[in-house]
Amino acid sequence: MARLAQFDQAGTHRLIPAKYGAESVLRSLPLPPDVLADLSELDAATNERKIAENGGNSAIGPGELLLGVPEAHIVNAAFTYPGTFGGRFHGAQRGVWYAGFEIETYIAEVAFHKRRFLADGRIQGWHRFDYIDFLADFSGEFHTLEAAELETCLQPDPVPQCYSASQALANKLLFEGSNGIVFPSVRRHSGTCIACFRPALVFHPRRGQKYRLSIEAGTDSVRSEVLST
Repeated sequence: MARLAQFDQAGTHRLIPAKYGAESVLRSLPLPPDVLADLSELDAATNERKIAENGGNSAIGPGELLLGVPEAHIVNAAFTYPGTFGGRFHGAQRGVWYAGFEIETYIAEVAFHKRRFLADGRIQGWHRFDYIDFLADFSGEFHTLEAAELETCLQPDPVPQCYSASQALANKLLFEGSNGIVFPSVRRHSGTCIACFRPALVFHPRRGQKYRLSIEAGTDSVRSEVLST
């Protein structure tokens, strides 16, 4: 069974698509205040993060989500947009905050999924994707995987079927009160990742550099460049 260990890691990396890190489009529209208010109300009715922040999500509520701290909306979005099939250590009801201890690790993780996206769309050639690196610090007790769990929970493919065992373990640990899991990166040898189950433990979330990833469809080629600081 996964065991607890103390982890203190500052400056972990999570790449968020640049379009999601920008200011709300609504705020930039030259519209009367009453029209903006109506649009904001409509947005809140269809925005999964805002629905959860207002108590409309049974899997995670406002008592767990962040409020009134810098980048709270970025952290909360990770927990309220779990994706259709979830991820390695979360299901389709509730997300987690994934991060890499090294920027190269998170680049490798993102590049893998982008290559799958290009392959599924039968898209060829080189394509560029812009991201903002969100850093966060962690300090506390997190679970690590035993040898048998490393075998069953870190299968590289097929995605999402290979997530079955890891999602089951994560769900069990979550409801037993776990803070999350620290595990070896599947996509970068020697890299380390964290899956944090608790928004409050994503400490001091902050913006780092902006990266552009250039990925060639059908190959393992990926180039990264820093666009800004």
